[in-house]
Amino acid sequence: MHPEGNLFFQNELSPEVQRRRRVKRPEDATDMRGHYFRDTTAIIHSYPFRRLKQKTQVFFAPRNDHICTRIEHVMHVATVAATICRALNLDVDLAWAIAMGHDLGHTPFGHLGEKILSRLRGIQGFRHEIYSLRVVDHLANYGRGLNLTYAVRDGIINHCGEKFEQALSPDHQEKDLSAIRRRDHLPSTWEGVVVRMSDKIAYLGRDLEDAMQLGMIRPEEVPPEGRRLLGSSNSEIIDALVNDLIRTSLDAGTVGFSDDIYRAFVEVKEFNYRRIYTSPALAGYHQYFERILETLFSYLHDLFEQHGPEEQAYLGENNTLAARFGDYVHKMEAFYSTEESPPEQVVFDYIAGMTDDFAIESVQEIMVPRRFSAQFELPSSAGIAPGTPGTGSIDAGGGPAGAGRG
Repeated sequence: MHPEGNLFFQNELSPEVQRRRRVKRPEDATDMRGHYFRDTTAIIHSYPFRRLKQKTQVFFAPRNDHICTRIEHVMHVATVAATICRALNLDVDLAWAIAMGHDLGHTPFGHLGEKILSRLRGIQGFRHEIYSLRVVDHLANYGRGLNLTYAVRDGIINHCGEKFEQALSPDHQEKDLSAIRRRDHLPSTWEGVVVRMSDKIAYLGRDLEDAMQLGMIRPEEVPPEGRRLLGSSNSEIIDALVNDLIRTSLDAGTVGFSDDIYRAFVEVKEFNYRRIYTSPALAGYHQYFERILETLFSYLHDLFEQHGPEEQAYLGENNTLAARFGDYVHKMEAFYSTEESPPEQVVFDYIAGMTDDFAIESVQEIMVPRRFSAQFELPSSAGIAPGTPGTGSIDAGGGPAGAGRG
């Protein structure tokens, strides 16, 4: 701990504003978790958080257990942010909750999935930060949301991991978060600023290390200044960036990096974009993910227009995807009727909640449903009775409330 951090890093919003929940309910005096750790537990017990384990970080649907997925990334961000907050004498529980919830709005197949689904939905500029707020406020918990505090919701929607600022301070403003449509806002708290910086620290070295493990990059190819000042492994890069940010922040009174480290940081980031994120090795898969998401969107859109909220009607398709989608529509009917959502939004929400694997399996299911093979096999070898729509139990609603393999 550095008590002197309190000289600089004071949140100007009152504790009452920071801790305000969307729906006011009586506080349980016996709840020992505190406001923000309570938010963390709500997030980690939610379906959207569970599905992060099979969502793309950079490398799609990895079969290598040591390649980072989205759930590992959010935990990396949380640990980096907690370390920084301890050094600056900030609220670790608040930073942890923001970090654990910051990427709940990611679609299957990462940022590519966002672009494809945006086009199918007929919108421009989909931002997972803004969609993450929709998930925690409305879509999780069968349309009831998680009822998180203002400070956590503000940190989630304003985390923006693609902007590489050298230094940041909060805007200290209470904002109408539901009205935010762009990435031009800053967090209201110092903890939100720390998470925003930690997001970049967490993925820079890890993405680089994953690319090395997959043979896309050799260590000696990392830019010289980056290797000299930051290192070439994930642990070296995190250590260099975190320690520099703590030292610089305590001296300057804003959360940021020294000049030399920041230049190296940006140099490695640009190297990653050139050699990893926009590489031919990843771009070659884009056409396949386009076909998967286009097929799912078209199929589910047609189903919804035919059947609406009539859950039983979806069982007539005799495949697991339709049954689960019908279950989802039924459970979310109250929310969507209040919002007056068009079919495109319902289908978008459902597919956006899918994991990579579930999206791939769903396309296979509607092309050759599992019931098809079961109908022409002996029950002992098929493992299911003929006439059963799909296999396994119907999930508690796909998409935001329960997509992925239940």
